[in-house]
Amino acid sequence: MQLNKLSGALAATVGVVALMGAAYYFGAKNREQQAAPAVRQMTAGPLKHGAQVPPNHQGGQAPMTPPQAGKVEVDPNAKYTHFRVGNRNVKAIMIKGDIAWVGTSGGVVRYDTKTDDYRLFDVRNGLLSNGIFSIDEIGGRIMVGTYGGGMSLYDEKQDKWENFNIPDGLGDAFVYRVMQASNGDVWVATWSGANRIRGGALKDRSKWDLYTVENTKGGLPNDWVYGLAEGKNGDIWMATEGGLALFRNGKWENWNHAKGLGAPYEKVKNDIKFTNDPAQQSVHHAKQKEEMGLQGINVAYNPNYIVSMVVDSEGVVWAGTWGGGLSRFDGKNWRHYTVSDGLPGNHVFMLHIDKKGQMWVGTNAGLARMEGDKFKVMTTEHGLFSDTVFSMATADSGNLWVGSFGGVARLKSAM
Repeated sequence: MQLNKLSGALAATVGVVALMGAAYYFGAKNREQQAAPAVRQMTAGPLKHGAQVPPNHQGGQAPMTPPQAGKVEVDPNAKYTHFRVGNRNVKAIMIKGDIAWVGTSGGVVRYDTKTDDYRLFDVRNGLLSNGIFSIDEIGGRIMVGTYGGGMSLYDEKQDKWENFNIPDGLGDAFVYRVMQASNGDVWVATWSGANRIRGGALKDRSKWDLYTVENTKGGLPNDWVYGLAEGKNGDIWMATEGGLALFRNGKWENWNHAKGLGAPYEKVKNDIKFTNDPAQQSVHHAKQKEEMGLQGINVAYNPNYIVSMVVDSEGVVWAGTWGGGLSRFDGKNWRHYTVSDGLPGNHVFMLHIDKKGQMWVGTNAGLARMEGDKFKVMTTEHGLFSDTVFSMATADSGNLWVGSFGGVARLKSAM
């Protein structure tokens, strides 16, 4: 789903102490006890059609320009810490050593967990868009995918961003994921197909390929490519708004709801908590819904629409859908997990496999850790910033970093 084309500020609080100098400020709120966080009310700008507004957030005016650097005060002994980012989504988090990279719809933050210093990168210092959708590592460097500004590669030594956009070969200026495959190829998920840059030669235009529904003759089921993952033997899996695609040895195969993706409507209809159907507000979504034969459903349900995806060490594909729960595909058979199976919500926005091989599922109603075929659920009562979970990363220490609308929760230890 396309997010807001927002540019704006970054925000946070440090206990009751404010770092002055802007309407909002980056910082942290610590909690000693494992109690529900007392979240200070913050106004929020408009969300993407179909996105759910978490509790304690209201519409309002965009904040003033934020500072580009600062320092926060964090209690290292606190069970969890909340880092506020104002009225912004946190769609991506990457932990690289002592550095936490946090992608928001107001820029990308580089936070040093040792010194508690932070920097904000946005259109004022190198990016082409403030909206960050993805953070990945390409050739040892940080690459961010943006809303409308292509993708940007950070050179830490020169402290400079190098931007790649449509003139360079990019399929679209909206980039949802960038991935470097084991053979060196770089893949890019965009709003208008999937790019492959052979050998990772980003500066060689002749190495850029673009795969679309048209030139793959329907092998790619939808041009809105939302996720990428590499499976076994170099398989490239793609999550799209119209289903799952596999690129293997130059050939394509795909699966949609009719072939097993996503739980049936009858199984989830009583557990869909919001009815803001994107098809009622967007011609694009209405067309997709009609093509998928879902015209008679007027709630937020599209089992063909894969919002999140990972491939585990066994080569099994896990796909989080828009209202159709979590789907597991081993290459032959499908299995679905929904609220009736213990999942906190049927809108699966985030999937994360930590370094121990543990699966984490971020939904519209909480974060779940998968234990066999069951789920252990975490909500704001356990320290989350919000029950709507968009992103996650795990530090070497075992700390969990969980991104939501309005902020990030850092939890000292797993459940």
